[in-house]
Amino acid sequence: MSERVWTVKAALDWTQEFLAERSDEHPRRSAEWLLSAATGLSRLELYAYHDRPLAPEERTVLRESVRRRAAGEPLQYVTGEVAFRHLVLKVRPGVLIPRPETEILVGELLVELGSMGAPIIADICTGSGCIALSLAQEKTDARVWATDISQVAVDVAAENAQRLGLADRVGVAVGDLFEALPVELLGTLDAVISNPPYIPSSDVPDLPREVAGFEPHLALDGGPDGLDFFRRLIGDARAWLKPGGVIAIELDERMVRIAAQEAQEWYEEVRVVSDLAGRDRIVVARFAGRP
Repeated sequence: MSERVWTVKAALDWTQEFLAERSDEHPRRSAEWLLSAATGLSRLELYAYHDRPLAPEERTVLRESVRRRAAGEPLQYVTGEVAFRHLVLKVRPGVLIPRPETEILVGELLVELGSMGAPIIADICTGSGCIALSLAQEKTDARVWATDISQVAVDVAAENAQRLGLADRVGVAVGDLFEALPVELLGTLDAVISNPPYIPSSDVPDLPREVAGFEPHLALDGGPDGLDFFRRLIGDARAWLKPGGVIAIELDERMVRIAAQEAQEWYEEVRVVSDLAGRDRIVVARFAGRP
């Protein structure tokens, strides 16, 4: 950008055109989010104050943000936040970016819990905390425990819990799956929910560059068939769930039916839920209480 006076509208139009030339799939949306982050204006205010000049420091921030986005870095990492259900969460490199499919996962568990009072829930592989925090925000008497093996993820989830005023009902701990939970929770959980790593290992290098090149492989790679973590979850959860407790897990569309069959060994009322595109995505089941 030259040293001329850059208004919000001029910056928005320039950014959109620049990103479109660099194959951004949604250049207008990206331009809005980047300019909103640089100026502190909401996306709606960008249009209400379209003739407002950008301050020099805002232009500096925007230039750096546009450079990062043009290089393929996910928009959510560049702006540092992502919308998820009714929340806006902080994210940063090293933490999986929440997806719309996971919003459906949360909704399915809320349906299963229904009017149950004060449920105790474990969110395993919490990442940004999007699942745990949405459950706590929408089920206001729930007590949620969130775990992740990544210290970066745990730090971000704890930061989000504190910022959203939910830290009193969402406990965050670092550790491998259930190992991070307090031992006194054994046999007391009403629900276990997880968006674990589920991409088959051989598919990870072929993911879009925006994913494979920037998001943590630790949160993506689910082993040879993508079900390594699923199998550990449904096996280990038996010690933590109450009989009749619910488990809900997001998975690769190609493996959901196989996973649902495997779950029937210890779980009942097993069902498959589709994502917004109609693809198999989620397995929901109730613990039968058998050893």
